[in-house]
Amino acid sequence: MQDVFEMAIVFTAIVSVIKIIADWRLRTRLIDKGLVDEKVKFLYEDGLGRAMSNLKWGLVLVGIGLAALLGQMFEYYIEPESVIGLIFIFAGLGFLIYYAVASKQIKQDRRNASVSTQAQ
Repeated sequence: MQDVFEMAIVFTAIVSVIKIIADWRLRTRLIDKGLVDEKVKFLYEDGLGRAMSNLKWGLVLVGIGLAALLGQMFEYYIEPESVIGLIFIFAGLGFLIYYAVASKQIKQDRRNASVSTQAQ
């Protein structure tokens, strides 16, 4: 019975990856041909928004990995149930760090926009 679940998970993962790649290729072709509205193009362009999103998930995943690593390193001192709590704590810290960085970046962008507007 366990083999059936493992095969189902592997199959679902493969199908999901293929679907994600196919959807991405379709969207980029539509954008290249100009068949989408200008309001939608910013979602798929490389830029600060994508970098900030990558930063957010990178911080969260590093936090989760760090919590799991601490759980393995100190397995005699930390109960396995406590590792789950550590994962949530470190993931939350990752989100808080992201919030601080994103807030600073937004303030800087607003300052730069106001300076460029005044210069014109």
